[in-house]
Amino acid sequence: MKKYLTICKQFLLDNPKAAVGIFLVSAVVVLCFAAPLFSSFEPTARIARPHQAPSMEHLMGTTRMGRDVWAQVLYGGQTSLMVGFVAGTFVMLMAMVVGISSGYFGGRVDNTLSFFTNLVMVIPTLPLMLVLAAFLGQVSPFVIAVIIGATSWPWGARVIRSQTLAIRNKDFVHAAQVMGESRPRMLFAEVMPNMMSILASSFIGTVIYAIMTQATLEFIGLGDPLSVTWGSMLYNADQTSAIRIGAWWEIVAPSVALASVAIGLALINFSIDEISNPKLKAQRIMARYRREERKAEKRQKKEKQNAEKEQAITTGATS
Repeated sequence: MKKYLTICKQFLLDNPKAAVGIFLVSAVVVLCFAAPLFSSFEPTARIARPHQAPSMEHLMGTTRMGRDVWAQVLYGGQTSLMVGFVAGTFVMLMAMVVGISSGYFGGRVDNTLSFFTNLVMVIPTLPLMLVLAAFLGQVSPFVIAVIIGATSWPWGARVIRSQTLAIRNKDFVHAAQVMGESRPRMLFAEVMPNMMSILASSFIGTVIYAIMTQATLEFIGLGDPLSVTWGSMLYNADQTSAIRIGAWWEIVAPSVALASVAIGLALINFSIDEISNPKLKAQRIMARYRREERKAEKRQKKEKQNAEKEQAITTGATS
């Protein structure tokens, strides 16, 4: 256990972007999904005067309806985060299955999957959701997650297909074929591990896009008015002219939550690129080497100064 903790500590020290990103995302996730531990109020209950300023009792003030903003941020984050993670998971799985299968098998399988990928790619996501919202009257968070997941996977699938075409001709793949490994094992044990950075990047990018898209749709009034999310909080604050009357906390609270998640995921995405890119990895190793070299020089200089002081003290005592 101590060994793994040391490895994690060294990883975070070598990747400050990943450390900051993981901290931001983890803090938001823990606060949201453990909301009852951090707030004693219900998000839809009227518990105070309208537009009450932040105080010790209500950390982020109240809305025009007298609802606790802190409770709405916590409980609303559950829905917003679930939309992002559901859409991201669907995109990652679809991109992995379609991209790897298309690139590895080739032939008719490649032609069929490529045609299907190109067909889905031309479907505009945002206009589709606007049409559904106009037709249904509103778009629920679940519908938003499904539409984003069903229309966002082709870009990742095309990238994975290109990487698979390059990897399937590598020596270790031919060696596995000679050893008689089955095709499913070839795909999931030999090819897919080399795609983890691309899959992770695709997942994180889709999560950011899904959360922001949901917030945008709800802010312009096309979401479910009965659901409590960060987007619906911004919509309600806009409808009640919160900024105009000085109730800035209604806008700041959900905006900070959205920004924290987006910045945290973006930093994690950048760190994944640095880890998977050999050139960036070499630069990071050299930077670590220079840091260790500077520390060693400082240590030697300090030891030399201490030795000189001891020698001066000894010489003075002798004389």
